[in-house]
Parts: sequence; structure tokens; C-alpha cells
Amino acid sequence: MTNLIYSSLIDKKKAGKKSFAVLIDPDKTDNRKISELTQLAGEAKVDYLLVGGSLMVTNHLDETINQIKRQSPIPVILFPGTPSQVSRYADGLLYLSLISGRNPDLLIGQHVVSAPMVRQSGLEVIATGYMLIDGGAPTTVSYISNSSSIPANKNEIAVCTAMAGEMLGMKTIYMDAGSGAVFPVSPSMIMAVSRAISIPLIVGGGIKDPETAYLSGKAGADLVVVGNAIEKDASLIKEMSAAVHSVPVRI
Repeated sequence: MTNLIYSSLIDKKKAGKKSFAVLIDPDKTDNRKISELTQLAGEAKVDYLLVGGSLMVTNHLDETINQIKRQSPIPVILFPGTPSQVSRYADGLLYLSLISGRNPDLLIGQHVVSAPMVRQSGLEVIATGYMLIDGGAPTTVSYISNSSSIPANKNEIAVCTAMAGEMLGMKTIYMDAGSGAVFPVSPSMIMAVSRAISIPLIVGGGIKDPETAYLSGKAGADLVVVGNAIEKDASLIKEMSAAVHSVPVRI
């Protein structure tokens, strides 16, 4: 296993540069849509392509990733909703541990089951402390995980949770308001968490426009992830990517 993806995240964080990722859900795309997304992502200088979903009712994860890899040099990172969402054709895997909830199965249980398959895949594994933040509406991930989200106005809970994740050895923290969230993770919470940890901070969910993407990066997100908004309007990729990459460099 290499550490190229994580090294790039660390290098960009040290340089004060922000990154932008497009989340692709295989359940919601077809070959034509994938071609459109990869072309736009390349033109927009998107940094990473995340692939995954909470349910994955279809069975073409490998096919989706292979098509992306044929059409784009952008690193492909798995964003798995279940242990079965592992493909050796990707470049890396966010190995998510739901540290914001109290469901032991998603904290460590499913990892025990999936560990042999993940090890054999040869993927770059990035241990990720996954935090669900209340986005104003029930989401698929909150339902599937059977876990309560951190209240949107409780910055101190988010900060302490992220700090614990880092001290437990997580390589990144991912704060997610969830697909279809009414509102995104607030800039004040992003800023508070960013100041409290030294590892890369990923933020996604409820980001519907370039301004929100920009404010998320400016507040302290090292990697901004957008999926649902781009599923509805793929042309937003260019504006979103430009907004995130225009955040002033701070070291």
C-alpha cells in the first residue's frame, strides 16, 4: 500500500491550500453521466473523486470505478457506506469509523468483518473519524447508521469528538451533514474543529452553491466534498471547484 493520497492531503494542508472533491454515487449515475462528470471534473481541476453511497442497491461499483479510471487521472477514493463497498480498482479508501455515534458496529464491528478484504485489496487505507452533524433533516446515513447526529449548535461536542478521534490515531476527520441536508455544517463549527486538530479536516453535506463551498474552505475545511448538488446540476462543478481553490492561502 502507498500513501500518495494522504501525503497529498498533508502537503496541501501544510501549504494552506484547499482541495475539492466530487462525490459520485453509483446508484445515481449511468455511463453517460459518469463521462460528463469526469470531463467536467478534469476541466475544473477537481482534486479527488469520491465514490460510494449509503445503500448501494445496484451492483456496479467496480464498473463505475473502472470507467472513471479510463477517462480521468484524478485519484479515486472509496467513501463506503458498508463493508461490501470495497473495490481494488480504486486508489484509496476512507476507512470510516463513526466516532460521533454510539453504534459499536459502525465504530469497530464492521471493520473487524471487512479487515481481511480491505487488506487484500491493496488499497491505500485512510483511517477516518466520521462525524454526523445535524443538517436539519433526517438523512439516509443517519437512518442506516441508527445514530444521532451532533446538534448543529454544539460546537464544543464536535470539537471534543474530533480531538478524541485524532488522539485515537485517526488520520482525517470527516464532518458530514449528510446527503440532502437542509443546511451544511456551519462555518463556526468548522472553524472550531479545524483549530482544535492538526490532521486534515473533510467537510461535506448540504453544500449547494459555490459561496457555501468557499465559506466551508475559508472556515478551515481542508477538503470540501459536494455530491447531491452536482447530481442535480453537473455544471456547478466548475464554479464549486473554483470557489474552493480561491480561498486565500493560510499557513
